[in-house]
Amino acid sequence: MKQIFSITLAFTLFSGSVLAQFDSKFYFPVKAWKDIDSVKYEAVTIKTDTATLSGIMLKPGNKHAIATILYFHGAGGNVTTYVPLVKPFVDAGFGVFMIDMQGYGKSTGKPTHLDIAHDAQVVFDSVLLRKDIDKTKVIVMGASMGTQIATKIAKDNQDRIAALVLEGTISSFTDIAADSSPKEQQAMIRNFLKSPYAAKEDVKGIKNTPKLIIHSIADSTVPYSEGKMVYDNALEPKELWTVKGEHLDAINLYRNEYIKKLKKLVNQ
Repeated sequence: MKQIFSITLAFTLFSGSVLAQFDSKFYFPVKAWKDIDSVKYEAVTIKTDTATLSGIMLKPGNKHAIATILYFHGAGGNVTTYVPLVKPFVDAGFGVFMIDMQGYGKSTGKPTHLDIAHDAQVVFDSVLLRKDIDKTKVIVMGASMGTQIATKIAKDNQDRIAALVLEGTISSFTDIAADSSPKEQQAMIRNFLKSPYAAKEDVKGIKNTPKLIIHSIADSTVPYSEGKMVYDNALEPKELWTVKGEHLDAINLYRNEYIKKLKKLVNQ
C-alpha cells in the first residue's frame, strides 16, 4: 500500500491528470495463480458487458453451508493469494465465493474504480442465483482495498444480505492516498483527489444490517484511524473489533473468536 503515490504526485495533480482518478495507483494485480491444494474449489466465470471475470467457489465439504461469504480481496495478488485467509471459514462450515476483478488473475480488462463498482454488482447478482447459495444467508466481506467495494455492494443490496464484515478497512481512496503520502502532500491530495465511492460515506446508508469492522491497532498498512472512522460513521447494529498483529492478520491470531463472531452475525 505504501507504493500508492510517489512524490511526483504533487506536480501531476496540477497537470489536470487528477480527473483520471489515478486508478492504476491503487491496484496491483497479479496474473499468475498460486496452486490451490489446501481446499477444494470450483472455478467460476462471470461475464460482464466489458470483461470476463474469474472466481472460485469454496465449499465446506459435504455439509450444508452455515452461510455464504462473498469475499472482495485487497489491492494485490489475486484470489489464490487470499485462500489461506478464507480457508478457516470454509473449515468452519461457511461457503466462500471469491472474485478477481478486471486485470487480476484470469480476469480480462484493467481495474478502475468505476468498472469494479459496475462489475461487482453483476457478480453479486450472479452469485445469488446459484442453487448452492440462493437459500443461504450472505455475508459481504471486504479485505483492505476490497472494503471499498464491499461497503458499496452492502449499501446497494442491504435487503439481500445478512451482514457486512470489513477488515483492514480503508475509509476512502482519497484518505489512503493521503495517509500513504508525505505530510507536505496530504492536504493537496485531500483537496484534489476525489473518491467516486467511499466506505466512510456508503456505510452511513446501511441501516439494519449488522456490521463487523476489524482493525489492528498496530496495522502499518492502513491506519487504525481509517477503520475507526468507518465504524463511527456506521449505524447500529455495529461492532468495532480492535485486534493486534499486522494487516489482515486477525484470522491467524484469533481464529476461534473470528469464527464465533461470523456465526453470531448469522444467528448460528
